[in-house]
Amino acid sequence: MKKTMYCLALVVTVAALFFINVSLFASVTDDRIELSAKQSYVFKTYLKGDDINIQSKDGVVTLTGTVAGESHKSLASETVASLPGVISVDNKLAVKGDVPGVYTDAWLIAKVKSTLWFHRSVDATETEVSAKDGIITLRGEAASEVQKDLANEYAKDVEGVKYVKNEMTVLTAETKPGKKTMGEKMDSMSEAIDDASITALVKMTLLYHRSTSALNTTVETKEGVVELGGKAGNTAEKDLATKLVSDVYGVKRVVNTMIVQ
Repeated sequence: MKKTMYCLALVVTVAALFFINVSLFASVTDDRIELSAKQSYVFKTYLKGDDINIQSKDGVVTLTGTVAGESHKSLASETVASLPGVISVDNKLAVKGDVPGVYTDAWLIAKVKSTLWFHRSVDATETEVSAKDGIITLRGEAASEVQKDLANEYAKDVEGVKYVKNEMTVLTAETKPGKKTMGEKMDSMSEAIDDASITALVKMTLLYHRSTSALNTTVETKEGVVELGGKAGNTAEKDLATKLVSDVYGVKRVVNTMIVQ
């Protein structure tokens, strides 16, 4: 009888220690998820002006607070979802002010600006975007004709854009000598961009470009190397996905394993 009671007590003790350890592990994981999100490149740059609260419980993350726009809301969710240990994300973020209707000029401006922000070869900080009846006008400064043409190409490929008027001024060494473009600045610090942020930026980039928005694409990032999976309708779509992703901040290399149907 005493032996049975001893064995029972031992089992209960071991079980209790097991559940305590599991709870402690879950708590540590939740703390790490919350800290990783706050310290991610996306949260410290694109979302730094937003009021976002992050709470994780057993890997289920809830986002509350306010953000500047729908793109910020989606970007926050995609970044957190890409963190190790995250099971799901409940995005309760509210957008400040009025949310523009889909395909309205205000909606297009926001989409074009976000698209330009995600690419290293164009300088979104030097580009002014306006819209009227679906026609986008780009003004500002470009470091080269190539950069100007890319800004035009990226803006034209946003869903809902009818036409792009590119009035950007191409700088010369004489007009602004020694100035680095945003892409050049970011290339010098690309090591600091975490994989979760890269994955989120890649997903948003593919979604915002009309040529890739309908693709069934999976995205995984390890040490800056992005692997694309899923399906493409043809070789041109697959190659375009590689091209667009290669120009996203922090991406060192793209491995495209998409299957052409």
